[in-house]
Amino acid sequence: MRIGRIPYLNLFPFYYWFEHYSNKGYQFIEGVPSEVNRLLRIGMLDISPSSSIEYIRGKDRYLIVPGHSISSRGAVKSILLFSKKPIENLNREKILVTYQSESSVLLLKIILTFFYSLNTFLEPSRDKIEDALSSSNAYLLIGDDALRAAKKYSRESLYIYDLGELWYKNTGVPFVFALWIANHSVKESIEEFRHELDSAREWAMSHLELLASECRLQGIMTKEELIQYWKGLSYELDEEHIKGLQLFEDYLRRIDESPPV
Repeated sequence: MRIGRIPYLNLFPFYYWFEHYSNKGYQFIEGVPSEVNRLLRIGMLDISPSSSIEYIRGKDRYLIVPGHSISSRGAVKSILLFSKKPIENLNREKILVTYQSESSVLLLKIILTFFYSLNTFLEPSRDKIEDALSSSNAYLLIGDDALRAAKKYSRESLYIYDLGELWYKNTGVPFVFALWIANHSVKESIEEFRHELDSAREWAMSHLELLASECRLQGIMTKEELIQYWKGLSYELDEEHIKGLQLFEDYLRRIDESPPV
């Protein structure tokens, strides 16, 4: 099977396990979330950890691998809005947003619109944060880019907002950033792959110190920071996660951002 591989810290424990302990011979195809979403959509991938918006827009096309997600109950630490102003002062501002993930951009739009009653313009960007903040007052980053920027700017005069934290504060339910989803062509293999993910998650949560020592971000984050990052994420998919996913979909309908594709 062809499996999407997103090269972010949040999924590093799973891919480490696949590389070292799985004997299934999966083919991994790498890309940022927006890229693996597209590859799954056009049939170039069989299964992928894909943005929740990809599933919401393609429910008839995809099957969920049960019991697994990339979520947070509160701060996620790697979906961050960097701003030169307090968030409540961003009304009518242009905000630059990463090109890498549509779910996080839509989450930001929901937060600004419904939680802060702001009217803003979101513009995709591939700029480095230094360049982005020279032309805009705020910039949304995700994944390892966000983690690196948070380390660099944590002592600077920037406001840093964690979107997972803002969502949880206002809703009380987890935010599901991504799901493991599959095309119907591999329906018969989903349960077997679920067991693989079960094994990967169980092993990873018992070997976080080893994973931290093997991680390429070790020079940027300390071992303890890496371990706390993984512990702060939720890799399950239970009833509360489903509620969060449904609430996200409800908000999307209100801003008319989930038409069929």
